[in-house]
Amino acid sequence: MSQSSRSNRPTSNKTRARDAATSKGSPSPTGSPGLDSPRAASKPTASSEPAAAVERPAPGAIDTLGLTKVYGDAPALEPLTLHVEHGDRISLIGHNGSGKTTLLRMLVGMLEPTAGTATVAGHPIGSLEARASVAYLADHPVFYDDLTVWEHLEYVARLHGTEDWEQQAVDLADLVGLTPRIDDLPSTFSRGLKQKAAITLAFVRPFDVMLIDEPFVGLDRTGREALLELLALAHDDGATLVVATHELSSVERSSRLIALAGGELIYDGEPSAADLATLTEGRAAE
Repeated sequence: MSQSSRSNRPTSNKTRARDAATSKGSPSPTGSPGLDSPRAASKPTASSEPAAAVERPAPGAIDTLGLTKVYGDAPALEPLTLHVEHGDRISLIGHNGSGKTTLLRMLVGMLEPTAGTATVAGHPIGSLEARASVAYLADHPVFYDDLTVWEHLEYVARLHGTEDWEQQAVDLADLVGLTPRIDDLPSTFSRGLKQKAAITLAFVRPFDVMLIDEPFVGLDRTGREALLELLALAHDDGATLVVATHELSSVERSSRLIALAGGELIYDGEPSAADLATLTEGRAAE
């Protein structure tokens, strides 16, 4: 997204947004492996060279090992082991209660795992480093009651050290169609407007990984097209995207499909090879 430096916030952000819209650029969000072959069980001689160290695989954008969540006797997520490469674009599907939201909330550090471990960008989930690397677009976004959209944008941008955030904020608001409401309180918005405000907050800050939970619910055509554009731009910039969704038409844009059912992994592979109707019903393809 094109950015330009500004030192002071103008008296009216609506006026500023209209003025900036005429010159804005395109938005831009910014276990150990085994040995290849066993060695003979013989005592090394004095001239033997030391064995080469076994290299561990580099951490991915997301790594989980036996990640589990249980509420009482009810498992929300069975032990899950995943490796997500940097730059992957993943669609996460499954019926209601399949474990999608539970997984995302654990990865973002909002929910404590019952067992297992996970890292985001090589950092333990919940750590400051992991939180700085991941942006989260929740299915039910929450806002401060007394902050306007613009003030939310300023708070989030400054918190994460976004440079030239003002122009970026203007561009985002214009793209999703929120400019006329930029000085209003998002806590008073409809579901669709709250989702648009949440989109601007997710993309006004830098991130390596974005986790998105049912982003299309409540969005009108303008909001949906804006979100798809922003996701495409972020992916082109090298970000890793994980989108939990029931909107199957968006799955074809992904490089990988993961399906959950009853907290268990039932599919992990190419989207084109999947029977989406079967997977969303919670049944693994035969």
